[in-house]
Amino acid sequence: MTGDPHIHVERGVAHAGSALRGLVASTFGLVADAPVEVTTGCGARVPHAMTSTRPESVTCLACREHARREHLRLAGQVELLGRTPGAPVSAADAARAARGLRDLAERYAG
Repeated sequence: MTGDPHIHVERGVAHAGSALRGLVASTFGLVADAPVEVTTGCGARVPHAMTSTRPESVTCLACREHARREHLRLAGQVELLGRTPGAPVSAADAARAARGLRDLAERYAG
């Protein structure tokens, strides 16, 4: 750990944060502790407290670009899933989710 003053995003930004921990808790009845230290989108290891899932809070430019790319990649995957025969989500729902991910990606770009 260094004296890095920046706020970062976790490397797995699309899977990070309290929303995923809440999903696991509600699905399996398990509550995972937040990690003390995480690897970030820029490759640094920082305290979890120095990360955010809110684009407006992230000050590390490399992490913002990483998060933007990851959300755009996930949006493409979600759209493909919606077009797959027998998919668990409709094409319309997948398109709506992909649009939300692209909007989030643009917030990281801004």
